[in-house]
Amino acid sequence: MDKKSTWDRFYTENSSRTPTFKNFEWFFGFDAVRHIILTLLLQHKPDPDHVFQILDIGCGTSALGPCIYKHSTTPVQITCADISPIAVKLMQENIRSKPIQANNVSSLLRFVEMDCTQVLSHYSPNSIDLIVDKGTTDALLRSKEGKGKARLMLNQCMKVLRNSGTLLQFSDEDPDARLLWLETEMQKHKREGVIRNVVIQEVGELRGVVYFCYQVSPTLHS
Repeated sequence: MDKKSTWDRFYTENSSRTPTFKNFEWFFGFDAVRHIILTLLLQHKPDPDHVFQILDIGCGTSALGPCIYKHSTTPVQITCADISPIAVKLMQENIRSKPIQANNVSSLLRFVEMDCTQVLSHYSPNSIDLIVDKGTTDALLRSKEGKGKARLMLNQCMKVLRNSGTLLQFSDEDPDARLLWLETEMQKHKREGVIRNVVIQEVGELRGVVYFCYQVSPTLHS
């Protein structure tokens, strides 16, 4: 599940099943986590003129990014990024045919092709306020070379996050495994005056599977 060709084939086949475009959601849709994301945006505003930089990494054809754009009262610039150009093109075409009205006139939404292990090729260090990962790390961990690629992706995400930035991982992986992995990795990403903590929140149960939000946020020390 870490190959571009796999996802190109998946989104090509999935889009051919219906006559009109339909978002495909891994795990769950925006409504299941809107309170987590929108509350976070309201709590973290560096200054009144700041446009919150958000990266939806491994977006596929999910409506998560567009829904944040539609519902956030905080000005946001959302980049929905995926390794599959097929997924990116489908999203771009859908937005062109059915434009979404932003909740804030300063908000922006875009879709780009990007390898999630090459985030630093697209962003400068310390430039992103929020990274949303809904199932992308899970897909990597379940592939043959998964753990190494998941670690590389996490490493790059930590470098592009601002000191005040947050990473949200939505996953069905048990906290006994994911929490230990994240806390171990965070020990390698201490910046001067910044320690990142991991907080777990249960999203809920869907079709017999329990989903979690792993929130990696900074604790600032003077």
